[in-house]
This record gives sequence, structure tokens and C-alpha cells, in this order.
Amino acid sequence: MALDQLDDKTEMGFLDHLEELRWHLVRSVIAVFVFALLAYISTDFVWGTVILGPTQPDFWTYRKLCELGEMIGSPQLCIDSIPISFQNREMAGQFMMDIMSSAVIGLILGFPYVFWELWRFIKPGLKSNEKNASRGAVAVVSFLFILGVSFGYFIITPLSINFLANYRLSELIENNIDIKSIVSMLTMLTLACGLMFQLPVVSHFLSKAGLVTPALMKRYRKHALVVILILSAVLTPPDVMSQILIALPITLLYEVSIIVSRRVEKKSQKNQ
Repeated sequence: MALDQLDDKTEMGFLDHLEELRWHLVRSVIAVFVFALLAYISTDFVWGTVILGPTQPDFWTYRKLCELGEMIGSPQLCIDSIPISFQNREMAGQFMMDIMSSAVIGLILGFPYVFWELWRFIKPGLKSNEKNASRGAVAVVSFLFILGVSFGYFIITPLSINFLANYRLSELIENNIDIKSIVSMLTMLTLACGLMFQLPVVSHFLSKAGLVTPALMKRYRKHALVVILILSAVLTPPDVMSQILIALPITLLYEVSIIVSRRVEKKSQKNQ
């Protein structure tokens, strides 16, 4: 019997909870594996379009930048070429990168289902008012994750690649990048943005638990800004533009989190 089908008065032992959690995790792993397998089967599309797409001048972001440049009379925004090429220096390098990229794509595509499974396990333990307050949690978390991943992939990644590919110490030095580098960079930026876009959700639950208040978040706004800048410097390549691009939306999300915390506080005061 699924945990969310149990009556509220039904008590489960510790081992029963572990067994129920195990099946939720098993189904989650299966979902991720299925998406990863589909990505592995579609290697040409995954590598030719998804992974190496931001390294090509006809990528969606570059085309939109060029259109913007034409609108405002700034042709410098058009990117004609990206001086970068890739190489593999290990015998099993391409095979392992294919496996790794498929696993990451499987995790990203399967994230909404994985969170839904975990939420099914957690939800029965909540009180009625907590269930009502957290209604739509799966949709909100999934939306913010997809939004963050899209921001990392379509904004941060291509602009970072273009900057780093055109940064030259000398014309004698060519950018022959190992394929591990592009996969690691793409994975780090997209997943980091996807997770950091969950800030309003974290604020909601911390406020419900009484650990965070809007007054506290306002008081430490300057400290939070410093932390955001540090995280942006750590998560992005060493260029100022990428750091600013990732810091701005996170700062906006922090302000949204204050609003979320304020709403939670007002609801708590009404229920008292």
C-alpha cells in the first residue's frame, strides 16, 4: 500500500517507512535511468545540438543577440564565429562522456518526477493545514528548476563560452578544449542555476518552520548580497559578465523570497 493512501490514523513502524521510502527511491532511479537511456540513444542530437550547441555561432542565444544588435544599431552583438575546438585525450574518454552526459540529462528531465515521488513520501506526515499551505509544491519546484536550468543553459553558458573562447593571451595559443571541460562546465552551470532558483521554496518552508522571518532577511540583505556574489564567482567561469548574469536573478529571487516569507508570516498570524 502506498504511503499516501494510508489513513491519517494508521501508524507505520520505522521499517515500514524505510520500505516505503525504498520504493519511492527505486521508482525515481528507474525514471532517471529511462530518460538517461533515451539521451544515450539520441547521442547525435544530444552532442550535436544540446551540448555543443552553445559553441556554434548559430545557437539560439547568439541569433537573438544579433537580432537585438540589429534593432539597436549595434552589429558588435552579432557573433560570426567562436574560435574553439574539442579533443579527446583518453581511450575511453568519448564513451565515458557519453555516459556522463546521458546521466546528467536523465537527472534533469527526471527531476520533476523524482521530486513528486519524494513529495508523496513526505506529504502524509504533514498536518492538514500544512498540506493546504504546500499545495502545488511539486509544480512550483519543478517550474523553478526548469526555469533555472533554462537560464543556465541559454544565458550563462553561451555567454561564458563566447567570452572564454575569445579571451586570448597570444594569437599563437589555440583553444583545443578537452571534452571533459565542456561537459563539466555545462553540468555545473545548468544544475547550479536549477538548484539556486529554489530559493523562494526554501524561504517558504523555513518561514513555516519559524526559522526565517522577512525582518531577518531584510536585516541581512547586504550579507546575502555578498554571499550571492561569492557563489556566483565560484559557480561561473572567471569572467565578470557571467558572475553578474547569475548574481542578478539570484538577487531578484532573494527579494521574492522576502515577499514569500512575509506572506507566510501574515497567514501564521491570522491562524493564531
